[in-house]
Amino acid sequence: MKRLWMFTAVAAGLAGCASDEVKLTQDHSYVVEWIGERPLMDYAHLTVTLGADGRAYGNGGCNHWFAPYTLEGDTLSFGKIGSTRKLCPEALMEQEQRFFKALERVQRWDISPIQQTRFWPAEGKPLRLWLEEG
Repeated sequence: MKRLWMFTAVAAGLAGCASDEVKLTQDHSYVVEWIGERPLMDYAHLTVTLGADGRAYGNGGCNHWFAPYTLEGDTLSFGKIGSTRKLCPEALMEQEQRFFKALERVQRWDISPIQQTRFWPAEGKPLRLWLEEG
């Protein structure tokens, strides 16, 4: 009888852990580490902030960007991205355009085994992000 009680208590505890829902943090910035199969260039600082008002924004490495987004469970999508129009070195501009295109293809998100946030397109490798400290 004692074993049955302990088993029931452990099972109830595990069920409580399984129901804890992981959510994207709104109104906090994520720092992009990889775009698909490529890491960011040195000293490039790309960010994503998901506002509680349904608007996303951040830094594309050169320009500031903004877009509407939709988040429902693990489904995530971004609308047309707009940005400022500052010129930067060609390699940085190319990376920024890859980032914008990758964001527009995002269809879902998850958390990796190492607690990294990933934004997944329908096909291919994800954008990989970390929640910004601070």
